[in-house]
Amino acid sequence: MPPLPYARHQFPPAIIRHAIWLCFRFTLSYRDVEELLAGRGVEVSYESVRRWVLKFGPAIAVDLRRLRPRPSPPRWHLDEMVIRVSGKLMYLWRAVDDEGEVLEVLVQRPRDKAAARKLMRKLLKKHGFSPTQLTTDKLRSYGAAFRELGLAAHHEQGRRTNNRAEVSHQPLRRREGKMQRFKSSGSAHRFVSLHAAVYNTFNLQRHLVSRHTLRTFRAQAVADWRAATATA
Repeated sequence: MPPLPYARHQFPPAIIRHAIWLCFRFTLSYRDVEELLAGRGVEVSYESVRRWVLKFGPAIAVDLRRLRPRPSPPRWHLDEMVIRVSGKLMYLWRAVDDEGEVLEVLVQRPRDKAAARKLMRKLLKKHGFSPTQLTTDKLRSYGAAFRELGLAAHHEQGRRTNNRAEVSHQPLRRREGKMQRFKSSGSAHRFVSLHAAVYNTFNLQRHLVSRHTLRTFRAQAVADWRAATATA
């Protein structure tokens, strides 16, 4: 992974990395991050934080995804939720595996077979294999898209069977409210992609592991973050 180019910035790389981490690890606005840094004696404007996120965020997300282990192959959960972009309703399509790992996110206006097919094609191309089971809600577009792609995976639909994907929307839904909606489809897709990469790294399933195991997982997550944000 090539190191990030922090040269010719007023603030040291440690502050830039910490500001970006705060933005995506917690439900904070750019102004919240400005206040937290000011509390530690670092006077930086929220506009600088925003520019750091736009400049370094995509490269950090790519490196974090490279460091992630292969996703769980047996079962994928697909779902879509409504978001408002520039006052217009759009859909955020999301795919997660059995462990809550976000596999793909896609912002689209339609909610039809073509949109479901596009999500599935991106998943198959990105991960290189097809799951043995696909779980969705009762939207008929999923079944039509799967048949058109010739998928042999068992397709399960139901009211509560897709809770894994629906629960995965919650962190982003909180962020959407904090950001007072997205301003464009491009910025929405960019943000949810970065958010997913950081979420996957620090989603430690702490309620399922012992304290000792949690410390090990947390240390690995921090090490991955430092590797993805290495200084040039």
